[in-house]
Amino acid sequence: MALALQIFSTVKDANAALKSAGTRYLGGGTLVVRAANEGDISVTGLVRSTEPSLSAIDVAGGKVRVGASVTMAAVARHPELGILAKAARAVGGPAVRNMATVGGNLFAPTPYGDFAVALLALDATVTTQDGETQIDTFLDRRDASRAIVTSVGFTLPAQDGFRFLKVSRVKPKGVSVLSIAVLVERAADGTIASARIALGCMADRPMRARAAEMALVGATLTKEGIAPALAAANEGTSPATDPIASAWYRNEVLPVHLGRLLLS
Repeated sequence: MALALQIFSTVKDANAALKSAGTRYLGGGTLVVRAANEGDISVTGLVRSTEPSLSAIDVAGGKVRVGASVTMAAVARHPELGILAKAARAVGGPAVRNMATVGGNLFAPTPYGDFAVALLALDATVTTQDGETQIDTFLDRRDASRAIVTSVGFTLPAQDGFRFLKVSRVKPKGVSVLSIAVLVERAADGTIASARIALGCMADRPMRARAAEMALVGATLTKEGIAPALAAANEGTSPATDPIASAWYRNEVLPVHLGRLLLS
């Protein structure tokens, strides 16, 4: 099946072209091109933009803005984005990371989307021509979105405040059994003042473990302190059963790996 590709110098013009039926935005192509190759006849045309801001990374005053066309490889090697290097390297092998983009990962279905899990834990914002949206809201509504994502933004956390883990059966680039990202802020007495826990593969898109987050507030990062959070980790989850793992297995191993990540 032949696909028409239209390239525009501005996001505005690319957004206008996306209004045509059957068109899809082409970022790195790791999702949409594969879908077309596998026979998705709903894709009849591809649109992309070469606007320079889409490939920019800006870090200033503790604030980060990453263009939607920035690749996983570019994130992994950026000297000021070390906290995200592990999450970026969790996406496929080198060839995939040289193509896969930050914006595209936001739309990746389970069991993919490991980088989006990290962004969810970081409470990122997602920017389109319609404005800026919190990532929680964006992920909930992403299937209905037709506006091109232009960037994501977040605040750099404290050095030891952010942690990420991908669990897979094939190292180093296997598909996820699950992925977990945690952002914790501690009070002066060492207890946890706030927590965000994001999970991949525990629903059809990245989700928050809100019950576990609430259980962590006021606790200490000790085996005893995190026990209530681990007991609540599976609340609200609906993991898939696929060739990688069963829903039962994902539910069983989630508290184990969350505990290891919190205590690491």
